[in-house]
Amino acid sequence: MQDDPVTALFGRMEKTSSSPLYVQLQSRVRNAIHEGILQAGQFLPPEREIGQRMDVSRVTVRRAIDTLVQEGLLVQRQGAGTFVAKRLEQPLNFLKSYTEIMASQGKRPGSRWIDRSMGIASAEEALALQLEDGKEVVRFNRLRLADDQPMALELAAVPRSFIDNPFTVEDSLYDVLRQQGVRPVKATQLLRAITIDAERAGFLGIPTDSATLYIERLGMLADGTPVEFTRSYFPGDSYDFVTEIRDPILN
Repeated sequence: MQDDPVTALFGRMEKTSSSPLYVQLQSRVRNAIHEGILQAGQFLPPEREIGQRMDVSRVTVRRAIDTLVQEGLLVQRQGAGTFVAKRLEQPLNFLKSYTEIMASQGKRPGSRWIDRSMGIASAEEALALQLEDGKEVVRFNRLRLADDQPMALELAAVPRSFIDNPFTVEDSLYDVLRQQGVRPVKATQLLRAITIDAERAGFLGIPTDSATLYIERLGMLADGTPVEFTRSYFPGDSYDFVTEIRDPILN
């Protein structure tokens, strides 16, 4: 076996230490991430292999990894294994499309369509978009990708008066709205930490009840007319949301 820093990381544990073995393993992995020994996106060996290398039980390895997943340092994807979390920064003080945000960070944006349809606005959609009873919306439900990895689950609703055919949108919804002359220029956003249900977790490739950031966004025209009502689910280990705040007295 090649003698490299990662191999050394998973070498035998010091069992005479007063610190529990799972805590020692957590510290090793946490420090390796902070020091750059383990890079974002790098896969960890399987739990069984780590246990054999370190001469500890698989239960010990699982306990350590579960805690690091909860901290957002590691990610577990169904069928893919465990790897170091890739975190992206998404600004909250600029109104950009998902495509624009991913491209600005050197990522290849993509989508996997779940559904594109028209229908009568639900009570929630009608309230947000200020629609009368019986008015129709166009819905866009898709899995958002970055470099082919699931990053967000998104459901957008737009009044049919702005987009008549759901299949008009192939990539960026905001590009189509801009072509129609109704791209939002301002928005309100609600952010809430939730645990995700089994169906949505399956699309994102994360365990059921994982920590998830839920965001509602209402995009509007300059006169306040609602154009887009979007509900998104972001894995808690994938994103850092950042915003600039200023002292109102000095500005």
